[in-house]
This record gives sequence, structure tokens and C-alpha cells, in this order.
Amino acid sequence: MPEPLSLVVLISGGGTTLQNLLDRIAAGTLHARIVHVISSRPDAYGVQRAKMAGIPTSIIERKSDSSTFSDRVFAAIRSTPAELVVLGGWLQLLKIPPDFQGRILNIHPSLLPKFGGRGMYGHHVHEAVLNAGEHESGCTIHIVNDAYDNGPIILQRKVPVVNADTPESLAARVFEAECEAYPIAIEQVGYALRE
Repeated sequence: MPEPLSLVVLISGGGTTLQNLLDRIAAGTLHARIVHVISSRPDAYGVQRAKMAGIPTSIIERKSDSSTFSDRVFAAIRSTPAELVVLGGWLQLLKIPPDFQGRILNIHPSLLPKFGGRGMYGHHVHEAVLNAGEHESGCTIHIVNDAYDNGPIILQRKVPVVNADTPESLAARVFEAECEAYPIAIEQVGYALRE
């Protein structure tokens, strides 16, 4: 059995994606370990989730231009043994340095390229899907580049949109798909990087 993949998880909010990864690791369905969590907000509940799990955590707030912010984030990541960086509700644009090209994953709650880009996160996405009259939605895991929701797609999972859907009910269905898909994509990309 290979060594578990070493992950750094970046968060900006409640940490539900972080919790899913922790649960999958505990259940043995994700062969990884989370070595560090970075939050862009000190009040993010995901910070408490990380602390309860005994994971070292850094708070790096955006108080300057994106280049300096990104430099501080990647300096923190480089201080860990991270093989892969996983965005879990991270809401800040990063400038990706050369040594991390292809090593950062994001999960987005729509079938990209639809309903992506600046300002399209959380309930905004699900409202847009419903307002557009879409018959299906889902999630997309992609490699992160220097633009919002724009990198190469690794994996997508589809869910139906039903007539009675609200943004909340659609979000719950999409999150179920995210919980299944993200660990698969993490292992796929992580082990490919080792080859």
C-alpha cells in the first residue's frame, strides 16, 4: 500500500468539504492525510473543525494585493509536506506559482463551464441554475489556474433538477455528489503526480 497522499486544504467558510474529507479518510475510503488547513477568514467554522481534528491551521487574510496574498498562502503550503492542495469552499483567487501548477484542485457546485466565474459560489450557483431552467446540475472538480473556475476538468458528477427544487434542496443534492466525487479526483490526481 502506498503512503497516504499529503493534502493541504484551503477554506473560507464552514468547512463541510473539509469535514467530508476527514470522514472519508477515517472511513478508509480516501487514502490521504490532511497535514495543514489554511483559512482566509479567522471566523470560518472550518477552522474549528480542523482544530477538533488536531490539524495545524493557519489564518491568512487578504489584506493586500493578490500577488502578496498568494505569496503568503504558498509560503505556508511550502512549509508542509503537501503533495496536493485541495480547495474546499475557498473564495479567494490565487496566483499559482510554477511549482504548484497542476497540484491544486477545486470543486465547484455546477457543471462547468456553466455557472462558474467570479461571484458564482454557494447559493448563487444554485439560484442561477434554477433561474435558467436547467434540467440537470452537478459538480465539477478541476485543476486550479489563475482564473475562477477555468482550469482543466478532472471529473464531473450530474444530478437531476426537479420541479420542486429550491436552491437549498438542489445544494443538498449537489453536495452529496461532491462528497462522492472529490475523494476520487484527489486520489486520481495525487497518484498521477507521483508517477
